[in-house]
Amino acid sequence: MFLRLLSDVRWQATHPKWRRMTCSRRSTSSTAEPAPVPLPAEAQVVICGGGIMGTSVAYHLSKMGWKDVVLLEQGRLAAGTTRFSAGIVSTARHLSVELKMADYSNKLYQQLEQETGVSTGYVKTGSISLAQTQDRLISLKRIASSLNVMGIPCEIITPKQVAQLHPLINIHDLVGAMYVPEDALVSSANVSLALATAASRNGVQIHERTSVSHVSIQKGRVTGVETDRGQIKCQYFVNCAGQWAYELGHSGKEPVHIPLHACEHFYLLTHPLKEPLASNLPTIVDPDGRIYIRNWQGGILSGGFEKNPKPLFTEGRNQLEIQNLQEDWDHFEPLLSALLRRMPDLEALQIMQLVNCPESFTPDMRCIMGESPTVRGYFVLAGMNSAGISYGGGAGKYLAEWMVNGYPSENVWPLDLKRFGTLQSSRTFLRHRVMEVMPLMCDLKVPRWDFQTGRQLRTSPLYDRLDAQGARWMEKHGFERVKYFVPPGTDLLDLEQSKTFYKPDWFDIVGSEVKCCKEAVCVIDMSSFTKFEISSTGDEALENLQYLFSNDLDVPVGHVVHTGMLNEKGGYENDCSIARLSKRSFFMISPTDQQVHCWTWLKNRLPDDSNLTLEDVTWKYTALNLIGPRAVDVLSELSYAPMTPEHFPSLFCKEMSVGYANGIRVMSITHTGEPGFVLYIPIEYALHVYNEVMNMGQKYGIRNAGYYALRSLRIEKFFAFWGQDLDAFTTPMECGREFQVKLEKGTEFIGQEALLEQKQNGVYKRFTMFILEDHDTDTDLWPWWGEPIFRNGRYVGKTTSSAYSYTLERHVCLGFVHHFDEKTGEELVVTADFINNGDYAIDIAGQRFQAKAKLYPFSSLFTQRRRKDEEELSGYQRE
Repeated sequence: MFLRLLSDVRWQATHPKWRRMTCSRRSTSSTAEPAPVPLPAEAQVVICGGGIMGTSVAYHLSKMGWKDVVLLEQGRLAAGTTRFSAGIVSTARHLSVELKMADYSNKLYQQLEQETGVSTGYVKTGSISLAQTQDRLISLKRIASSLNVMGIPCEIITPKQVAQLHPLINIHDLVGAMYVPEDALVSSANVSLALATAASRNGVQIHERTSVSHVSIQKGRVTGVETDRGQIKCQYFVNCAGQWAYELGHSGKEPVHIPLHACEHFYLLTHPLKEPLASNLPTIVDPDGRIYIRNWQGGILSGGFEKNPKPLFTEGRNQLEIQNLQEDWDHFEPLLSALLRRMPDLEALQIMQLVNCPESFTPDMRCIMGESPTVRGYFVLAGMNSAGISYGGGAGKYLAEWMVNGYPSENVWPLDLKRFGTLQSSRTFLRHRVMEVMPLMCDLKVPRWDFQTGRQLRTSPLYDRLDAQGARWMEKHGFERVKYFVPPGTDLLDLEQSKTFYKPDWFDIVGSEVKCCKEAVCVIDMSSFTKFEISSTGDEALENLQYLFSNDLDVPVGHVVHTGMLNEKGGYENDCSIARLSKRSFFMISPTDQQVHCWTWLKNRLPDDSNLTLEDVTWKYTALNLIGPRAVDVLSELSYAPMTPEHFPSLFCKEMSVGYANGIRVMSITHTGEPGFVLYIPIEYALHVYNEVMNMGQKYGIRNAGYYALRSLRIEKFFAFWGQDLDAFTTPMECGREFQVKLEKGTEFIGQEALLEQKQNGVYKRFTMFILEDHDTDTDLWPWWGEPIFRNGRYVGKTTSSAYSYTLERHVCLGFVHHFDEKTGEELVVTADFINNGDYAIDIAGQRFQAKAKLYPFSSLFTQRRRKDEEELSGYQRE
C-alpha cells in the first residue's frame, strides 16, 4: 500500500491534467497590475516584510497610536513563509513568554474576522499531543501544569480518550496524551491579510513589489531606508524579512547580526477521505513520531521535523517570493511512515501534493526580537522556528510595545536579540547548528541538556588541562563551562547518555564537589563571566556610574560593591559586582550572557566623552574561583601575604603576586556565600597560576569543581542570579536586596523614583525560598524551574530556579510569590506575614509536594541543623 501511495503521487506530478491544473492556478497571479502608489519621502517607522510578523507589528503599532508607518513587501503580502504555514495555533509551549505569545495570538485571531471583515479560517479544533514513553508524558504534564495555572484549559488524557476524540488514531503504543481544547487552525495568509487590512484602515501605508536594499545609518542610528523605488527617511526600521532577515541585516555598511538560517520543511496534502474529516477534528502532534497531523479540506495536512534536515540558501539571497521547492520523497519517507503507523487507515488515500518550503531556525530554537545592540532604532522580529502563526500576534504586540513604550509588557529576555553575540552569526556555525535544532523540535528535552554543534568556540586557556582531568562541558553564550568532573573509573558513556526528569547520575559526583567546597577547597574556572573596565581622566567614571547603578560606588579604593543596574521601573537590567581599582577606574563583573546586553545598556547611556573609557576585557582575564575554608591557606602560601579576614576583609580587591605571576586581581567573593576568593588572572599567566594553586592545594584536599556545585551552593544560600531569578521586571525591593540600594547616596540614579514608591507602598511579589518537605529525592520527580507554586491551594507564582541542597539533604526552590484577591483577582501587596502564614506546595508535573517558605538565607537553618546534630551526637554519647 505504501508503494501504491507513492505511485499515486508520482502519477499526479507527471499527469498532463495535473500539470494543466497547476499552470492554471499560477497563471491567475500574472494578470496586469496597476501602477504602484509613490512611496512617501519620510515616515516614522518602516517595516520590511509583509508576512505574519510584519503585518502584526504594523497592526499593533497602529493600535497604539503610531500611524506614520510604512510596510514594504518585496513581493506580495503573505507570499513568503507565511503562505506555506500549516496554520496550527498551539499554546503548548515550555517557555512562559512563548506560551503567553501563543495564547494572545489565539485570542486575537478569534476576533480578527469580526474586526476586519476578512475571513481568517479560524476554527477551534483543540490539539492532542501524544506520548509514546513515560518521559514524554512527564514532559507533557509539566506543560499542562503551566497551561492550567495560566487559565488555558488543558488535561492529561488516556489512550482510550485519544481514540474517542480522534477515531483514526492508532493508540496501541501510547501511554497517554495532553489535550488542549482551545487550540485552533487558521489560514495563515488570510490572518496576515486581515492584520494588514486593519493596519491600513488605521493609517499604515502598505507597498508591495518594493525591495529594501539597505538601511541608512548615521552615528549609530537609523536615518532611512533605500529601496528599488527610492529612499524613505525614517526614525525606526523593523526587520521582519523572515529567511532574508540575516542578509538584510548584513546589507549595510554597519551590519546588524541576526542569527538565523533556513531549512527545507516538508508536509503533504491529501484529497478528502471517503467520509471527509470534520473541520473541528483535533490537531495531532506526535513528537515521538516527529510528525503533526491536521484536518485540511476533509483530508489531512501532515508534516514533521526529520532527523536529517536539509539547510538551504547558505550561500546567499534567493528568489523574491517563495515557490514550492523540489519534492524529495526519499527524504520525506520516514515522516510518511510515521504518519501511516499513526493513521493506518490512510494507506489507500491519494496525496494531492508534497509541499517543500523554507523555514527559518535560530541557534537556540527561540525566536528573535528586539533592538539591535549596535544600531539605535533598528528592531528585529524574525526566526520563528516553524511557530510563526502561533507567535505572530503576541510577538507583534510585544515588539510594538517595545518601540512605543521603550519596553514590552512581559519579560522577553529569552527572545532578545542581545542574547546573541557576533560569534553566532557565522554562516558555517548557523548551517551546522540548524541541522541540530530542527530535529530538536521533536526530541525530548530533559533538564540540563546541551547543544552539540558549534562547540569549543570560546574556551578558557585551561580548557585542555581541565578536559584531561574529566571535565564534562556545557555551553553558555558560546563559552565552554564545566558542569562537573568525572572521577577516574566512571563509565562516561552511561553518564553522558543519562537523561531523566528524576535523580540524575551525576548526583553523587556533584555532592562530593559541594562537600569539598564546604570542608576543604575547590577551584572553579569562571572565565566566562563578563568583565568590563570603566575609567576616566577625571571624576566622569564615578559620576556616571553613580547614576547608572543603585548602590553607592563612592567607596575606598580596593572595595567591591554588589549592585544592580536598573531601569526606570526599578527592574534589573544587570546584576553585577564592581571593584574600585583606583580613584578613577572600576572593574565590573557580570553574568556570562550579559556581555552584549550590558555593553549596549552602558554605551547608550554613557556620554560620548573622550575622557571616559569603557572597555570589554572579558577575554583578557581567566577567573579562578577558590571556594572553601582552606582557600585562605592556599592563597596565603602562594602569595606570602596574610589572607585572613583581618588582613583581607570580605568584598575587598587587591592586585597581588601568585606564584611567579604579578598583577593578579584577587577579590574576596565567591558568588556562593562560602568563604574564598576569585582570582582574575591575565590569560598569559592562567596555566601557571592554576598549576601553582593545584600543587599547593594538595595538602589541603583541593579538587576541581563545576557549575552544578556552584548552583547548589548559591541556591541553598538564597542567592538570586540574573537571567534565572532576576530580570527587567524584578526590583531589589522584591527580592530582598534593599541593602544593595542606597536611596540616599546623595545623587540620583535610574530607578530611584520607582524604588522609593515601592518602599512606601509595598511590593506585589516577593522572592521566596521553598524547602520541599515530603519529597523523596531518589524516587520522586525533581523540580528544575518553572514549577507552579500554590499557597493554601491557590496558585501564587512559579519557581525560577531549584537545586538539591546537600547540606539540608532536601530540594530547595526559589521563586516569586504574588497575592491575588480571592474575589476580584486584583493583585495585592505581599507582606512578610502573608508569606510566613501560608501552607505551600510546589507542583511538579501535576503532583504537589508540601514546601516550607522562607524569606531569609539558610544560615540560620544551618545553625539549627548543626545544633540538632550536636544534640543527637551528645545523646548517643550519653547512651
